[in-house]
Order: sequence, then C-alpha cells, then structure tokens
Amino acid sequence: MRNAVGTAASLLALALAVPAAVAAPGTTAKAATATTTGLWRMDGYGTVLAIDGRGAQEYQTTAVSCLKGYFATAAPKPGTYDVEGAVITVRPAPDGEHARFGVDVAVGHRQLRRIGSLPAACTRPPATDPRTAFDVFWQSFEENYPFFAAKGIDWHAVRDRYRPLVHKDTTRAQLFDIFSRMITPLHDAHILVLDGDRHYGVGRPGTVVPTEELNDKVKKFVVERDLAQATGRQDFAGGLITYADLNQQGLGYLRIASFDGYDRDDPSYTAQLAELDRALDTVLTPARTRALRGLVIDLRINGGGSDALGIRIAERLTDTPYVAYSKRARNDPADPAEHTRPEPIPVVPSAKPRYTGPVALLTGGSTVSAGETFTQALIDRPGRTVRIGQPTQGVFSDVMVRGLPNGMAVWLPNEEYLTRTGGTFDGTGIPAQITEPVFTDEEFAKNRDSAFDRAVELLRSAR
Repeated sequence: MRNAVGTAASLLALALAVPAAVAAPGTTAKAATATTTGLWRMDGYGTVLAIDGRGAQEYQTTAVSCLKGYFATAAPKPGTYDVEGAVITVRPAPDGEHARFGVDVAVGHRQLRRIGSLPAACTRPPATDPRTAFDVFWQSFEENYPFFAAKGIDWHAVRDRYRPLVHKDTTRAQLFDIFSRMITPLHDAHILVLDGDRHYGVGRPGTVVPTEELNDKVKKFVVERDLAQATGRQDFAGGLITYADLNQQGLGYLRIASFDGYDRDDPSYTAQLAELDRALDTVLTPARTRALRGLVIDLRINGGGSDALGIRIAERLTDTPYVAYSKRARNDPADPAEHTRPEPIPVVPSAKPRYTGPVALLTGGSTVSAGETFTQALIDRPGRTVRIGQPTQGVFSDVMVRGLPNGMAVWLPNEEYLTRTGGTFDGTGIPAQITEPVFTDEEFAKNRDSAFDRAVELLRSAR
C-alpha cells in the first residue's frame, strides 16, 4: 500500500499532478478551450474515463473485463474533479482529441485519447462467479505488472496451476487464499488482496512493512536515546515529522515517518501540503539554514504517501534545479517491454529558505514507497548526500486499485521510476552507501543506534 504508517492512500492509484495546458501559437479560441466532456482512453493503466457535467466516471478495463471504478464529482474550476479529497485535473490539447490527466497528490501526468464509444464489455453487467473473478485478477497483472521477468515469475504457469482450483462453488475465503498464494512469490509490498476488512500482502524477505505500532516504538527509542541531549525538539503533522538540533555544533535531525496523514481532519492534498510547509517553514528558518553544517534525515520507518510531498522537501534542499527521477508505465497489454515515454520529474529550488549542505540520509527495509521515491530524489541532489543503513523496501510505483466482479479488490503497481542511467531499484530497494544495522533486536537490546551514530560522525568530520 502507499502508506502503512499514516492514512492508507488508495487514491494514489490515480496519483499524478498535471500542469495546465497552453494553447499552441495560431490555434483558435475554440480549439484552445476544447471540452473535457466525452470518452477518453488512458495511455496505459487499463482505464477509460467518461466525463460529463456531473463528473468523471472511471472504467477499469482488461481484455476480458470492464468494471466501474471511482466517480469524481465535478469541481468548481473547469476541468477539475474531486474524489475523496484528491483533485483530478484534465486538460484537453488544442486538437480536442488528446488531453492530460493528473491528481494533485503526486507527480507526473498521463495521456488521454478521445474515443467514440465505451468498450463493449462496459455496456453489460459483469459475471460475478469465482472463475470470472479469477480471470480478471490474473489478467490485471498480465496486462499491467512490470516485474515478472525481474523476479523470475512465470505468470502463465501461475494461472495454469491455480485456475483449475477455482469453480462455481469456490467460496470467497478459498478464492482469497488462492489469490494470496499467487502473489506471495512476488514479495511486492505494493500488492494487496482485499475482501472487506480482510487483506493480504507481503513485503521483501527480511524486511518489516511499517505499522503505527512499530513507528511508535522506534520514535520512543530515538527520542530517549538519540535525542536525549538534543535541544529545540518539535513535532509536526501529528507527530509524523520531528525536528531537533543535535548536541553537536551545527547539526540537525529531521525524522519523517510518512508522506501522508499530516492532517487527520482534512484528507485533501492541500491540507497535507499546508502542514508540511508549516513544518518546513518552522525548521528551515533563514537563521538555521545559515547555521546548519549537517542534517540527518531519518526515513528508516516511513510508510510512504505522496511523492509530491517528497519533491516539496527536496526543493528546500537545493539551490540548483535537477531531475529527481523519470516515470514510465506499461502501456501494451500484450508486451511487457512497451512503456509510455519516460517523464522527467524536476526538482526546482524553492523561493523559501533552503538548506544545501551535507545530508546523511538514514534508510532501511521499512522505508517504503514515497519514502523511497524521496530517497531516489536525493541521489542526484547537488551537494553531499550519503545514504546510511540498509536498502529500502523496493516498491516505487503508484498503486492501481482494481475492483473484481465479485466485490473483492486488488492493488498492484504498473510503473517504473527510472534513474539517470535508465535503471530501477524495484525489488532490491535503494542500497545504502554505508551499511549499518537498523533497529535490530540486538541494537534495541544494547541501546545502540549504529546508523544514527555513523551519520553524526560523518557529518562532524565533514565540517
């Protein structure tokens, strides 16, 4: 899931933000204001949108199915639609036949192409028997999941093994168990099988997907051990963000446990961004940015959330524009080697006070999703950034939420976040440059935090 510590962000299945369209020179006023009303097919993502004056209806499509997804209500601003606090933006191109789609909680955009009619499967009620649910489940992965080859999984062999076990009398509990067994070998923390309150997922072997209980335990340990001599400790975002000045001249400590859930009363991205900005404005004052000689950023327990919030922080850590990473998605159901055009995601220096000195970034297997994209966003950060601890979890993509015709659901990824050289860290996670244990039983038992101590030592010697 996108966030295991804060609020679970299922809407990150939509996660994209989109710049406003600009009319090309010489286009007519009519073309420049082309309507969003009509039917649109997304490039990749197995999605068709039907937009009218009431809002935008999602249809989730595969070669064997079409199911209604979310409905986003038309918002006051033209071309915007609201769904549970997330704001979707659709901007038509001047030709009226193409458009760009986005959601404010994340980065990048998706391409839309106008179509004349809904796929035939969208016009009739779906069958709800267990075998049909199985076929939609399997096909959703077959058409969208990017990592079968990298993980050595023959998905066709998986179908051949499990489909004969499903018949008209298969119970929901049995089907849930079959789906769970099918996804287990993928060890992908962005895959989740859901049936009401029941859910199943599994992360990378040897790692722990963060929970609120783990976050509370680690925060207590850090406060009592690492920050015992610190001054000016402040909590923000309901305790998900902590800052303190360390008892070492010019060093600071910033702990980020989530990139979501900052305002529990208002789930909108606008509210989350406002709380993050309040924290950053309080911490990164002009006086402190001048005085800091080193900053520890602790992501070792971070359940993810909004990539856009991570970019917002990166913008306060550089004076020079650079590319955080590029995104692409599978867009040919029959060919896993085909993708959308990679889109560079920029980091543009903030107009507010910035800290641009050395950073020691603490990561581990419980650094998940948006915690990892933020980590990736700092790899090419101008200036000195060193990663200390253990590899991150290894899941980067926004999550597709796919309904099944029997009322169950599955979450799965379909995107890759590319490095400057075109590689990815999916599956393996982003490695630490300096390896230290992270919150092991031995570390707790001996009241030791080797990664934190190494970070302080390196920053002190770097001054």
